[in-house]
Amino acid sequence: MVRKLNMNLPVEAVLMEAADDLELDDLQSFAEVFGVARRSGGQLVSIIGDTVDVMEEKQETEDEVATVLSGKQFEQKILAVFPLALIAYLNLSAGDFFSVLYTTLFGRVVMTVCLAVYLAAALVMGVLVALIAYILIKGIPNLHLRLFAWDYTSENRSLMPALLNTLMMVGLTLLLAVPLGVGAAIYLVEYAPRGSKLVQLVRLTAETLSGIPSIVYGLFGFLFFVLACNFGNSILSGVLTLTIMVLPTILRTTEEALLAVPDAYREGSFGLGAGRLRTIFRIILPSAVPGIVSGVILATGRIVGETAALIYTAGSVTGRATGVLESGRTLAVHLFCLLNEGLYMGDAYATAVILLVLVVGINALSNAAAKKLAKA
Repeated sequence: MVRKLNMNLPVEAVLMEAADDLELDDLQSFAEVFGVARRSGGQLVSIIGDTVDVMEEKQETEDEVATVLSGKQFEQKILAVFPLALIAYLNLSAGDFFSVLYTTLFGRVVMTVCLAVYLAAALVMGVLVALIAYILIKGIPNLHLRLFAWDYTSENRSLMPALLNTLMMVGLTLLLAVPLGVGAAIYLVEYAPRGSKLVQLVRLTAETLSGIPSIVYGLFGFLFFVLACNFGNSILSGVLTLTIMVLPTILRTTEEALLAVPDAYREGSFGLGAGRLRTIFRIILPSAVPGIVSGVILATGRIVGETAALIYTAGSVTGRATGVLESGRTLAVHLFCLLNEGLYMGDAYATAVILLVLVVGINALSNAAAKKLAKA
C-alpha cells in the first residue's frame, strides 16, 4: 500500500516523499507523462529537477501515456501523485489527455465525478441567475417614483415606510444579537473547558434552535412578547423575536471562526506577556473577522427576508414606526401583503427588486467593514 502523502508540504517535498514509496523510474515516467509543472513568471517550469525531460513529440507522448495507464499498478500509484496532476499544467493538450485517460476504468470514474461536480455547480449558478433575472425583468419596469413617497396611501402604495421599518429592524436586531452571539462564542472557545458538557449542551441547543420553523418563533413571540410582556404588536416584539432566531447562527459561525484561529497565535501572544483579554481582542478576533462577518451576513439575510414571525409580532401596519413600541411592516411583509391581495402584482415585483438590492447592499457594506477591521 502507498502511504498517504502530506499534501501540506511544498510540491517539491511531496514529490520527494512520493519517490520514497514508488520506484524512481515510475515516478519519472509519471512526471514525463503528466508534465508536472508550475507557472513561474508566465513560463511552465519543471519542478522535479533536470533528471526529467518533458517530451516534445506529441505522438511519442501519447504512446507513453497509454503505456503507463495500462499498467496493473496504475491505480495504486496514481493515488500518491494524482493530486499533483490535478493542479499541474499538463504537457499534453487537454483534448489529448482526456481522450487517453477516458480509455481506463479509473479515468472514466474520475471524468464522471468531475463532470457531475461541474454540472451541479452550473445548475446552482443557473438557478440563481434565472431567479435574479426574473425578478429584475418583472420588477424594474414597475419602479415608479410614487413607490418612494414618504407616506403610504391606497393610491401610491409606497414602500418607503416598509423600507425604513426594515432598516430599523435590521439595526436593532444586530445590535442585540451580535454582541450576545460573539460574546457567547468567545466564552465557549476561550474560557470554557474544551469538550465540557456545558459546551456540548450549548452547541446542541444552538443547532436545535437553528432548525425550528419561523412560524414557531412567531407564535412564541406573540405569546411571550406581545401578550405576556404586554409589548403589543410592535417593532420591539419583532426585534426580540428575530434576535432569538438569528442568535444561534451568529454563535455557531463565530465559534467556528474562533476555533479556526491557530493556537500558535494565542501561545505567541501569551509568550510576549499579553493577557487573555488583550489576546482575544487584539489577536484572535481580528483573525476571525471573516468568519464572524459571514455569520452576520447570514443573520441579516434572514432578518430582511423574514415574514411569518413578524406578522405575529411586529404586525402589518402600513405606516412608519416612529418608536420601538409602534407597529410597522417590513419590506418582506409588505411584499407578502401585496401578493396575498393579488391586486398590485407590479408593485409586488418592484418591491422584490428593492428587497434584492437592499440585501446585496447590506452584504457589500458588511464585507467592506470586515476588510477595514482586518487591516486595522
